[in-house]
Amino acid sequence: MAKLVVIRHGQSEANRDNVFTGWSDVPLTDLGYLQAHKAGTKIAQLKINFADVHTSYLKRAIITADIIMDELDQSYVPIHKTWRLNERHYGALRGRNKADVEREVGGKQLKVWRRSYSVVPPMLPKADTEERYQRIGIQIPRAESLEMTWQRMIPYWVDHIAPKLLAGKNQLIVAHGSTLRALIKYLDNISDEHITEVEVPNGKPIVYEFDNKLKIINKKTIG
Repeated sequence: MAKLVVIRHGQSEANRDNVFTGWSDVPLTDLGYLQAHKAGTKIAQLKINFADVHTSYLKRAIITADIIMDELDQSYVPIHKTWRLNERHYGALRGRNKADVEREVGGKQLKVWRRSYSVVPPMLPKADTEERYQRIGIQIPRAESLEMTWQRMIPYWVDHIAPKLLAGKNQLIVAHGSTLRALIKYLDNISDEHITEVEVPNGKPIVYEFDNKLKIINKKTIG
């Protein structure tokens, strides 16, 4: 029976400052580093030997993954980085304080932009360009709904993670709040309506245990 552990990165500076982040590459705070170390010690207690680690192109997740694997004394395990596990792109909301946006548009509209499945937030007038994405031929989106995040992330799950779990190889995913909400929606078969209530906190491991047909046997959050 294979195990999958998923975890959101430790607190970032944008989390601390209550700012929309998305694909912006913000660092961890001191608390974020501490959360990553604590997550590693909690996962170590489970005595899981991982075959692979999967993370995004963003350093808040990459550094969290490195810290966790160091705490597990498994830094030799391959870490696969993919843009498909990047946080949802918040478009023109990026860099804005969430409280300021709420005062401007109201709490109801803010919740729709943040938590709904299919609604796209205000888009950037022009897509950004960055070398890290140009080199692999990926155009940065101008904005994304959670559904769009789901659509780019699930193919990676199907092609690169699920086959390894089916082969009995334990996997670790270190990613972002929206990316993991999309994955949890898929794994737990959560409706479009109910996904609005799902929250993934920073630095708390979620452990899935599967049978040999990738049916969930057990799921628990650590800490």
